[in-house]
Amino acid sequence: MREPKTFQKEAISVAFMAEQLREAVGLEMEAANAERVDVEDSRVTEAILHRPGLALAGYTGLFTHQRVQVLGNTECRYLDSLEAAERQRAFEHLTEFPLPCVVVTAGNALGDVLLDRATARGIPVFYTPAPTGRLMEKLRDFLRDQFAPQQSIHGALVDVYGIGLLLTGEPGIGKSEVALDLVERGHRLVADDVVIATREESDILMGAGTDLVQHFMEVRGLGLVDVRAMYGIRAIRFQKRIEVAVQMQPWDADEEYTRLSMISGAREVMGVRLPQVKVPVTPGKNISVICETIAMTHLLRHYGYDPAEVFAERLSERIRQKSARPSGRDGAAGTPERSISYFEHDYE
Repeated sequence: MREPKTFQKEAISVAFMAEQLREAVGLEMEAANAERVDVEDSRVTEAILHRPGLALAGYTGLFTHQRVQVLGNTECRYLDSLEAAERQRAFEHLTEFPLPCVVVTAGNALGDVLLDRATARGIPVFYTPAPTGRLMEKLRDFLRDQFAPQQSIHGALVDVYGIGLLLTGEPGIGKSEVALDLVERGHRLVADDVVIATREESDILMGAGTDLVQHFMEVRGLGLVDVRAMYGIRAIRFQKRIEVAVQMQPWDADEEYTRLSMISGAREVMGVRLPQVKVPVTPGKNISVICETIAMTHLLRHYGYDPAEVFAERLSERIRQKSARPSGRDGAAGTPERSISYFEHDYE
């Protein structure tokens, strides 16, 4: 089995950031000097934003200039309150550093002199009508996602009853076939062969496919299957939280498999512990139904019902009853008892 590879972006271009904020996030971003500054060369290297109020006032001892600089109402009104020469000197406290970009929020704008100064230093400037708080919330969330640690995992990711099941196992064990069968049963494919897992905040793992494979599947004996073209948009998802790992493995008579608690193991991915179920694969075994049962069991446990705990309590109660008094039913000692004492002539 291929070893998972962990990687993380070191930088993104300002041009990519602005484009994604417009198209994916839905923020209005106007490039004030894009025609005179090469935004492809400017790089963002951190997810943390900075509001440079102290730097404008002249203190640059701890100025984190490598971060995206956000000028809101406070900074803009401070600049407007200064005389023209003082305003230019205050802004030069920023532009003497290699800033990745400046984002001016809440419908504010820099004057021509300040904009020309930023352009001369090769600093991209963007205007947005979005309030400062909303801009920083959306931009911070986008940058955290871009710089989050990622790992490529050999397997398939399927949304089963709203639960993200990560199917793993040795090559040729049948992961793609199970994923295809789950799609046929009405579930949704997220990725096959390679799953890109991203660790977001709060120990959440999000999964997606690669930009090359997307929703193509390679099924041994069939070749490539385009799930989106064959089953329609209802059969795919572009992203899904990874919640349960299902490890498919050949039946091993020497290994002890769980008999009571279905989801008892764990798998760690980038420091996040996922519930894991080991499923032994034998000829004729319906793994797709087992995967559906795993997903539904996970849902039950999420809402406070654990079948293993309920059965264990029922068994303990029966043992207590047996030890306290003999059974009131006639029958040989040690024989199992029916779940119903009388059929009431209902033989259907």
